[in-house]
Amino acid sequence: MNMTKMLDEILKDKTSVAIGGHVRPDGDCVGACMGLYLYMASVYPKIQADVYLEEIPEPFEFLRGTEQIKHTAPKNKRYDLFISLDCGDSERLGFSESLFRTAESTFCVDHHISNQSFADINYIVPDASSTCELLFRLMDQTRITKEVAEALYVGIAHDTGVFLYSCTAPETMEAAATLLRTGIDANAIIDRTYYVKTYIQNQILGRALLESILLLNHKCIASVITKNVMDFYEAKPSDLEGIVSQLRNTEGVEVAIFMYELENQVFKVSLRSNGNVNVSTIAQYFGGGGHERAAGVTMRGTSYDVMNNLLRQIAHQLPKESGKQK
Repeated sequence: MNMTKMLDEILKDKTSVAIGGHVRPDGDCVGACMGLYLYMASVYPKIQADVYLEEIPEPFEFLRGTEQIKHTAPKNKRYDLFISLDCGDSERLGFSESLFRTAESTFCVDHHISNQSFADINYIVPDASSTCELLFRLMDQTRITKEVAEALYVGIAHDTGVFLYSCTAPETMEAAATLLRTGIDANAIIDRTYYVKTYIQNQILGRALLESILLLNHKCIASVITKNVMDFYEAKPSDLEGIVSQLRNTEGVEVAIFMYELENQVFKVSLRSNGNVNVSTIAQYFGGGGHERAAGVTMRGTSYDVMNNLLRQIAHQLPKESGKQK
């Protein structure tokens, strides 16, 4: 089926649509939700569409329509269709999962290899760079406005590490080129949402780097930020974006682990690989998910217990001579 026809068919006869993404929304999640919302407002104006997301990071607030995002789910609202974007399973939808459960039909667009096709209709391509790239394929390119292009470009840029990660394919660059032709200011978008950091973000990044440790014969680097440290810097989870990628850049490292405490002995873990370790299988082992080189999971226990459990699984995938903790 033609991809643009697929979206037409799914939205046929729909009058109300909810759009939702994963908890702690990142660039691809926000870009996908806002890109689809703006596209639907332009191309399918008769459909009432609402976006449901947790509070989004401030740098993404320049995207048109973000002031319309709803942060709570109405109790008695039932949508004709719920579209889940950039979400590996329904639980990751957080507060909007209740709307997903009660919707007449559901549609999932995602690129996480751990996604088990939990919606009625699924468009899942693990090899794709981002959910925004998949949405681009579903849209009529001649009807993508500058505002839609800005949102999609944000998502593609963030999930490819500004086109540096291995998930960046020729098709990814072609999609980006088409979006650029709408007149968006790509340099400003990347600067504003990817590179510019607040003073607090730089402080906590410095702390994470300073207190990081090398493990497994220097093949793994790990850093932990506790709730007390978060409170000291008055940092939010969104302020920790990019720390794990910076850790991964360490010379000789195969795997980076960054974890921060959500509440007492509950840690959000981010894993990044340089290619020789499939961190998706490790995250899935503990109930999380993601991609081969980028994955995440929430784990309970002391930081030492969580770290040791992760290291045990990572060691299994490292060459024998690197499998001993140093």
